[in-house]
Amino acid sequence: MRKKTFIIGCGRLGSSIALDAYARGDNVTVIDIDENSFDRLSDSFAGYTEVADATDAKSLEVLGIHDVTELIITTGNDNDNLFIAHLANKIYNVPNIYVRLNNPEERALIEETGIKAIYPFQLSFEAFSKLKKEGEK
Repeated sequence: MRKKTFIIGCGRLGSSIALDAYARGDNVTVIDIDENSFDRLSDSFAGYTEVADATDAKSLEVLGIHDVTELIITTGNDNDNLFIAHLANKIYNVPNIYVRLNNPEERALIEETGIKAIYPFQLSFEAFSKLKKEGEK
């Protein structure tokens, strides 16, 4: 059975994840409030694109959030990302939720929820530190 994946936010990260998930055979729906954001998807992407406000529960219901097995939230707004993640977790019981958070201090807001997060600042800092150490040899 194919995994039903919703990706919210079609910036560089969201579009890259969408293309990867589609290539793996997932049933992918990309949701963004700006129709022009879908231009980031290559012509090889044959998943679904939906212009919608993912902070609106009714929009998510119409798009089929009840059947989603994986939700990936990549907008640039931590407050929106947290709200959508908690909505999907508490109301719709989405089993796998991944969220991008710019502020690592917001980790406390998802502790013990099962929501998994990445922190671009932290990842960039760690990569920079590693490069710097390698350059000092």
